[in-house]
Amino acid sequence: MGWCKEDGGNSVGWTCSSLACFPMRKLENREVVICPRHARKLGRRARIQPQMSGSHNLLLCSVLCGYEVHGMEKIPEDGPALIIFYHGAIPIDFYYFMAKIFIQKGRTCRVVADHFVFKIPGFSLLLDVFCALHGPREKCVEILRSGHLLAISPGGVREALISDETYNIVWGNRKGFAQVAIDAKVPIIPMFTQNIREGFRSLGGTRFFRWLYEKFRYPFAPMYGGFPVKLRTYLGDPIPYDPKITAEELAEKTKNAVQALIDEHQRIPGNIMSALLERFHKKQKIN
Repeated sequence: MGWCKEDGGNSVGWTCSSLACFPMRKLENREVVICPRHARKLGRRARIQPQMSGSHNLLLCSVLCGYEVHGMEKIPEDGPALIIFYHGAIPIDFYYFMAKIFIQKGRTCRVVADHFVFKIPGFSLLLDVFCALHGPREKCVEILRSGHLLAISPGGVREALISDETYNIVWGNRKGFAQVAIDAKVPIIPMFTQNIREGFRSLGGTRFFRWLYEKFRYPFAPMYGGFPVKLRTYLGDPIPYDPKITAEELAEKTKNAVQALIDEHQRIPGNIMSALLERFHKKQKIN
């Protein structure tokens, strides 16, 4: 599903930006060429400036959330890597992060999304644009072996609904992402965004809404928020490929790395007012 095809080498590889596809080999031309399927949908808008949509997203996130990324140098200039991130109630941080990568690195990042998202009417083109896919594991390995960046949140929708201002990681026994990294022989980059739970809050942790989710596998829980809190994304040190490590061990190692980012950079429990006030401070203070 959700990712545009690349010819992998000599000519032009089709990759999605935040609004359209562009040829990786011709970024310096400041020109976008939409893949045929998207070109039919966009019509005369099929040729636009490649950084326009990314710049607009970057301006939006800077104004609304004072968005920052710390550790961008840990994202490779080329070649594959698997980014593992904590899932907020609404992962707006990842959309902003994609815009940052596009502007600063000239790269895009595919992302694995939950199956239910692909069933939402009208979301098909949006998911294609954001290079979203729902797996399977073999597809994820194929993307990484082709030299792309891929992002996965092991907690997914369950973490989005059930986790709260205490920022508990809700991965269960999931280790498929670790097996993907092992099979593709790529490093894992842990990622966490400070105050992401203060921007939007979910009521999915209550017994009734948890029961609904476990019963129907659909996020019925109400959410509230949209608060312009300070958002800072932190990238941890890459966990290199190790042929001797098992998927269980790598999953635990990655979880510990994400937890370390939370412990270092997040006030626990999160506080909406404090997160708002951080917009006026250059450095956060963590007690």
